[in-house]
Amino acid sequence: MTDHHLMLEMLLLLALTAGALALFDRFKLPAIVGFLLVGAVAGPGGLQLVDEPERVRSLAEIGVVFLLFEIGLELPLERLRALWRTALVAGGAQVGLTVAVVAIGAGALGLDAGPALVLGGVVAMSSTALAMRLLVDQGAVDAPHGRLSVSILVLQDLAIVPFLLAIPLLGEAGGSLREVGLAIVRMALALGGMLLVTRGVVPRVLDRAARARSPDLFSLLALLVVLGSAFAAEMLGLTLAVGALLAGVAATASPYSHQLFSEIVPLRGVLIGLFFTAVGMLLEPRALIEQPGSILLYLVAAIGLKGAIVAGVAARLTRESTRSGLLAGAALAQTGEFSFVFAETARSAGLLDPALHQVVIAGSILSLLATPFVLRAVTGLVDRLGGRSLEATDTTPRDDDEMLAERVIVIGFGHAGQTLVRTLRSLEIPYVIVEANARGVESARERGEPIVFADATRPPALLRLGVDQAKLVVVAISDPLATRRIVSRIHALAPHTPLVARTRYVQEVDLLEQAGASMIVAEEYEGALELVARTLNSFAVPSGAVRNFTDALREEGYGAIRTNSALPIDPWLIELLGQVETEWRDVPENFPGRTSLSDLGIRAKTGVSVLAVESLGSATPNPSPDHEIGANDRLLVLGDQTALTKLDELLRDHRD
Repeated sequence: MTDHHLMLEMLLLLALTAGALALFDRFKLPAIVGFLLVGAVAGPGGLQLVDEPERVRSLAEIGVVFLLFEIGLELPLERLRALWRTALVAGGAQVGLTVAVVAIGAGALGLDAGPALVLGGVVAMSSTALAMRLLVDQGAVDAPHGRLSVSILVLQDLAIVPFLLAIPLLGEAGGSLREVGLAIVRMALALGGMLLVTRGVVPRVLDRAARARSPDLFSLLALLVVLGSAFAAEMLGLTLAVGALLAGVAATASPYSHQLFSEIVPLRGVLIGLFFTAVGMLLEPRALIEQPGSILLYLVAAIGLKGAIVAGVAARLTRESTRSGLLAGAALAQTGEFSFVFAETARSAGLLDPALHQVVIAGSILSLLATPFVLRAVTGLVDRLGGRSLEATDTTPRDDDEMLAERVIVIGFGHAGQTLVRTLRSLEIPYVIVEANARGVESARERGEPIVFADATRPPALLRLGVDQAKLVVVAISDPLATRRIVSRIHALAPHTPLVARTRYVQEVDLLEQAGASMIVAEEYEGALELVARTLNSFAVPSGAVRNFTDALREEGYGAIRTNSALPIDPWLIELLGQVETEWRDVPENFPGRTSLSDLGIRAKTGVSVLAVESLGSATPNPSPDHEIGANDRLLVLGDQTALTKLDELLRDHRD
């Protein structure tokens, strides 16, 4: 009967988890919050649909094992190499300062050192899932504040390992110095043993499974690797989570890690949903009434304190702008999935009492719910203050009107901006660069670039730069929200100045047009056009016709490829591909000897007209029928696609 009751509770949990995921995904809210809230409603403190959640937690905690294994498997080593400096400086400052300030504050309120440090670690963690979703929805992953946020999240992901390892040590803190020292030695030996075993065993196991060519065997061994590593770590005195993470890191050395990831992720998703739903069942709603002050302090620490540390310290250490710091602080202003893992592990070790654990759960849920609104409010605040005092502006005096009238203003000095500037410099076209990254400005000035440090979202800065008299303004930054603001403000200040804006995403094109951009370069569309062009060239469509076709698509504002993909492209555009065009055609290297145009019968056999022949660097226009051609010559010809294809075949297949 007990087994029947447990099965019923598991079915109910699965149904509630699926419902929460569907509901919160519809409203673009974090699924984790949905799981937690549904658990709170269904648990003993709510409708009591599941009256003994501890029975379910034993199975649901396996979800944590799979989560940590996936993190180890996906440990962004390539991204870490690219962001290691920012991650180490900004992430280290954020995590270290948050832990220190929260622990000191908690100690001042009467908590012992162990629980105070645990609370600091809990608050220091942000929700990678929520923060990344918000950044993706804004199209801001590659924006300055997006890169800062990702760097800090990478460091937070790495910090979970020492945090979990610290729990046994904090549990020994009440013992003698000798006991603490022995605990450190035991843990170090266990960690070293686990690293050796996982690095030596896991890749070999996966290799043998793959060689067996049995999908079922590979799936079973993948499950064995995850659970076996976690269990082995626990037997050695570590935690289940640490063992799973180390196994994931070890598995990245195997060429089969991608297949392993595909085997683990579906099962991990189900168990993670169950875990957070079970954690939500531990929330007692009366804690919101009994401990409102403590929960409010937790929210102040998770949202206000952590956001302030990111904006005021982490951003400054990496020389990011105040705007980027504020937006990154708002994106990270919550506690997330690792906070729950850390809190649960600490609770099991007796480092968090039930009352404080309730504060952590309630405060974390509220912080996750509040983050989208906090980010929206901070974005609006940054917009309103953008014209006043967020950034210092370069004080270089405005140049004379004659220079301004011939100058290109390039806003943003990333990869796109640098490529444009190199071209302008080569053509001796005057330009000035505007950049809000102090480090980038300093580096460019050392190379002699005409660059100013300014926030291009500020109207006074734009006027001082002379956007109203510039020949052209190019906005080449990667932040879509800032791009729209800059375009809108330039259009308001200088409606007759041509304005080119770069964007990466489809949804930004119409918004930029409405904001006042004269021309929009959409990377996603340009990639699609290049794909079309390369494909058509492979089918011998004349390059001139392909060029006319893609130019027409651009002139239409990419309209033909922004419409429903089920609709055919307008016939007049397709007709461009069949038009007669002039093309250069190379005579193949294996062309035998020299042969006259009349002997080849180019006109008669292909219908192509030869307009010029280039041989050894010398061009002969309107060649006579007796003009001879040979290997490596070039022919300027006129003809449609069919005729040009016949010409290619004739030149390729000609024999003496």
